Amino acid sequence: MTHLRGVLCIIAGAASYGVLATGVKLANLQGHHTAVLTFFQFLFGAAALSLAVRFGDRRPSPTPTADPHARRTLLLYGTSLGFTSCFYYLSLRYVPVSIAIILLMQTIWMGTVLEMILTRSRPERLKTVGSLVVLVGTALAVNIFDNLDALDPLGVAYGLLASMAYTVTLLASNKVAVELPDVVRSKYLVLGGFVTILLFWNVQIVRHFHLDDVPLLLYGLFLAVFGTILPPVLFSRGFPVVGVGIGSILAAVEIPVSILSANVLLDEQVRAIQWIGVGIIILSVVLINYQHLRRETKLIS
Repeated sequence: MTHLRGVLCIIAGAASYGVLATGVKLANLQGHHTAVLTFFQFLFGAAALSLAVRFGDRRPSPTPTADPHARRTLLLYGTSLGFTSCFYYLSLRYVPVSIAIILLMQTIWMGTVLEMILTRSRPERLKTVGSLVVLVGTALAVNIFDNLDALDPLGVAYGLLASMAYTVTLLASNKVAVELPDVVRSKYLVLGGFVTILLFWNVQIVRHFHLDDVPLLLYGLFLAVFGTILPPVLFSRGFPVVGVGIGSILAAVEIPVSILSANVLLDEQVRAIQWIGVGIIILSVVLINYQHLRRETKLIS
C-alpha cells in the first residue's frame, strides 16, 4: 500500500467514527432507545467480523486463530469498547454532539497518564505540555465561559467515563495480541463489547426491542458499519504504513467531522471560539506525537 492510501485509510476511519454521534442523536430524536441501538450495532458488527474471519481469507494458509488465553484477554479488553459506546451515547442525551466529542477526545491526555502508570516512568516534556494544551483547548471548544451553567453535569460525567473507556480501548487495539490478524483481534474485541452491552442494558433491550422496526434496524446497521466494522479495518491498514505519529494527527479529523455533521444534520450552532479550541486540541496531538512525527518524516524523506 502506498503512503497516500495509508493516509486516506486513516482519514476515512476517523471520519467514520465522527458521524456516529450524529446518527445516534438522530435515532434518539425519532424515538429509538440507546439500548437497542447499541445492541444492534454490536450484533451486526460481531456477525460481520465473524463472517470475515470465517470466509475472508481464501489463501492456502488459513487465517491464524487466537489461542484460549488470547481470546480471554481480547474479550476482557473488549468490555472497554462496549462501555465506550454506552457512556458516549448516554452523554448525547444531555449535551450537544460538539461537546460530547470534545469530552471523548480527552483520551489524548488520558493516554499519556495511562502510559506513565503502565511504564512507571515520567512522561516526556512535550507530552506533558501537549496534555495541558488539550485542557486549554477543551475549555474553549466547549465554550465553557458562556456555557458553564448550561453544561449538564451528568452529560459531562458520561462523556469523561466514555473517554476513560476509549483510552483502554486504544491500548487494547495497539498492544493486546498484536501477533494475530487485525480482523481476528477486532472480532473478539467486538464480541467482548457485545457481552458488555447485554449486561449493561439487560432488560432495557427487551423492553425496547422491535425486530419489525425497519428504521431501527437501519440505524443499527449504520452504527455497526461506521462504528465497529470500517474503522478497525481502515486503521489496521493505514497505521502500519503511515506510522503512529502522523496517524494520530490524521485521526484527529474525527473531531471536526463530528462537529460539522452535527451542524449540518442537527443544526447545532458552533461558535468561532469553539473552532479555535478544536484547533488547539489538534495542535496538542502534534505536540504529544512530535517525536514519532520526526522519525516518521525522516523515513518518508
